[in-house]
Amino acid sequence: MKIKKLPLHVDIETKQILKKAISANRALANLNGVANTIPNQNIIINSLVLQEAKDSSEIENIITTHDELYKSSIDNSNISQATKEVNSYAKALKEGFRLIKEHDLLLVRDIVAIQAVLENNNAGVRKQAGTVLKNEATDEVVFTPPQSESEIRELLSNLEEYINAQDDIDPLIKMAVIHHQFESIHPFYDGNGRTGRIANILYLVLHKLLEIPILYLSRYIIRHKADYYRLLQEAREKEKWEEWILFMLDGVEQTSKETIKMINTINELMQKTAKEIQEKLPKLYSKDLIEILFVHPYTKIEFLTHRLNLHRDTASKYLKELEKIGILESVKIGRNKFYINVKLYDLLKNAESFSTKG
Repeated sequence: MKIKKLPLHVDIETKQILKKAISANRALANLNGVANTIPNQNIIINSLVLQEAKDSSEIENIITTHDELYKSSIDNSNISQATKEVNSYAKALKEGFRLIKEHDLLLVRDIVAIQAVLENNNAGVRKQAGTVLKNEATDEVVFTPPQSESEIRELLSNLEEYINAQDDIDPLIKMAVIHHQFESIHPFYDGNGRTGRIANILYLVLHKLLEIPILYLSRYIIRHKADYYRLLQEAREKEKWEEWILFMLDGVEQTSKETIKMINTINELMQKTAKEIQEKLPKLYSKDLIEILFVHPYTKIEFLTHRLNLHRDTASKYLKELEKIGILESVKIGRNKFYINVKLYDLLKNAESFSTKG
């Protein structure tokens, strides 16, 4: 089955698609607005990037726990291979965001660079034949992507042109087409799915639909994994593009609403925590302290000494006082002592509770 170059010569702006695109864009715009209510956007980025890294990797059966993931992002000694791979995903996503902001384009070389960070190698675009996509359950070959390096590069060049073209097609509709095309080209030996999901969010940032990378479709794909793979294949075999695009637009809408709920809950928790510290430990309170406690579920003395310019003994006293009133909980990791923001940790661990499904 030969992959056709873009643009598609089918109607990708049907009445149903355009109607769904309106509601998806509205939800995405609301998310962008809510994200701006958090004073330090690293709070959202760090929380959601790690969540996305975990979910996106889980689609590829790379499984780690929230606890190991959060610990590893501040102390990466003695961690599992799966957790290393999830952390590489988070690094690749942040690198992609940096490249987008630098170039104001999404180029093939950027996608290759993202995949290199993700896989921690420089294998690059496939050069040898033999790659096939199989049904995980039956081991049956369901699709054979392009085999020659020249064809892969030709299709990637065409995709780059389509991504960066100035046209009147709604970017969310184009994102669905771009994602499908990238997954069908399957240009790398490994990491195609995760790289493609990173490209989704970068495309939205590129088109100014989001200021920071905070919309991640991986949890939606996990929830509808069978439909995701079925619709990918039906668009290839039967040109059922409307169903595929509607599926992706619904993913944007649902995920935007869920992420809004999560951000609002984080914001409420920050305000409650600030009020509690002001009432019980007024001498400790500062806006910077609150931000430190929410930039990452785990805090250590160095975070306070650097950000608040405190002596180490004073920073240690602050953390112990916060533990006494139940905001933090100390834990030993290796030789180091860390303090968990328990309520933030539980909130992020139970992210599925923000689901809008059903």
